[in-house]
Amino acid sequence: MAWFRKTREQKIEKKVKIPEGLWVKCDNCKEIVYKKEVERSLKVCPKCNYHFRISAMERLNLIIDEGSFVEINADVVSGDPLGFKDTVPYKERVREYQKRSGLQEAIITGEACINEYPVVIAIMDFSFHGGSMGSAVGEKIVRAAEASAEKKVPLVTVASSGGARMQEGIFSLMQMAKTSAAIGKLKEAGIAYISILSDPTFGGVTASFAMLGDIIIAEPKSLIGFAGQRVIEQTIKQQLPENFQRAEFFLEHGMIDMVVDRKDLKGTLSVLIGHLSPSLP
Repeated sequence: MAWFRKTREQKIEKKVKIPEGLWVKCDNCKEIVYKKEVERSLKVCPKCNYHFRISAMERLNLIIDEGSFVEINADVVSGDPLGFKDTVPYKERVREYQKRSGLQEAIITGEACINEYPVVIAIMDFSFHGGSMGSAVGEKIVRAAEASAEKKVPLVTVASSGGARMQEGIFSLMQMAKTSAAIGKLKEAGIAYISILSDPTFGGVTASFAMLGDIIIAEPKSLIGFAGQRVIEQTIKQQLPENFQRAEFFLEHGMIDMVVDRKDLKGTLSVLIGHLSPSLP
């Protein structure tokens, strides 16, 4: 009878308690990595080189000269033209994001220096309402472009956005044309414009100012596109290629000019500005 009996071995599972906040999961390779190691490498995954999302202020501190930033148009904030309400009123939602992020909007703009080259800079923050572009974000980009033209210094933007802010309806969608027109005036004036795409850059931001740079740079493995992969596959009834919408795919197909690691971004910007604006001191 012993032939037909399965003896059960008692398995002793060792439960290891991992303190919260010490480890993070990479969005790209799904590996669990030590948080302090990620922070030491400028929030880049040591396993696959995926660049984690960072705040606008963190980004600012990485690419500009210390103490050179002077914010402009800080008082431009979102209105509520439609009196929109979903689970909560739109005004309350904006106030909550302002409280969480410490920012007034999903973008900060100002004048700064990059290795002593003067620039006007605009940096989006995905943590504020998904970096969505409403009328205030569009207005700040336009004013940054105007300041760039007035001072005859390059404009540098860093995009990180899910697209248009639909709580503002058509007012949000109008920002695509508005920001594109402002960039067009920069080109007419011969002022250099460098666009940096970080993870993610989607929707109306991709379809407007983010893809209009004289030089377009992306961080490694950044997701870039207009619609999401699933929506595209359902529309065209085809499976998309591997790494579709990643920065490297865009570079291979000529949609962007460079893929640059975060640690090299400031130096790369400095070289490009020197070539594009040789008259600057």
